[in-house]
Amino acid sequence: MARHAYYLAWLALALHCLAVVGFGAGLEGYSHLRHAPALLGAGHDGHAWAFNLLGFVLPGLLLAAVMFQSRSGLDSTGWALRLGLALWLLSALAFAAQGILPLDPSSVSAAANGRHAAGWSLWWMAFVPGALLLAFGAGRTPALRGVRGPVALAALLVPVAALALPGQIPIGAAQRLAFVLWFACLAWTATVVARAPQP
Repeated sequence: MARHAYYLAWLALALHCLAVVGFGAGLEGYSHLRHAPALLGAGHDGHAWAFNLLGFVLPGLLLAAVMFQSRSGLDSTGWALRLGLALWLLSALAFAAQGILPLDPSSVSAAANGRHAAGWSLWWMAFVPGALLLAFGAGRTPALRGVRGPVALAALLVPVAALALPGQIPIGAAQRLAFVLWFACLAWTATVVARAPQP
């Protein structure tokens, strides 16, 4: 059953996308192009709480469980792969933390917004070195070489989408691209790891 845990990673992606689309449709004036997904969880009403649970917390915890399971299946491989997946586990927990630490719409300088931003920063800052380590380690493991190119590309594209693109395209589109790339990269890697022959 553990070898099929990667299905949970794809479920996490689907759950996040459905939450963003569904709750976005129910919020008057909300634009998927212009507004960040986290705005759907801003505030303290029932809708915000539900979005944070379904859009951030559950997907993040599902991915953390998948990364933990994937790491445990690489005990006999090199340190780079195990450390890379450990950093991705941390990235997944930071993604979940964004739902536990929602934005406060009452003030841009509210302390809650700083805590949410810290979770967002840790999300991508843990992902990038983890991706580089995984790309390095996968190159030394024949069964995992199929993840090397996509992971190395994601290590570049996720921070570009999260940090650079908001100045070029609307922030809502940029953050959605960063999140989908991140989800897909983790899910694809977990799939390849699970299907690789066990030593």
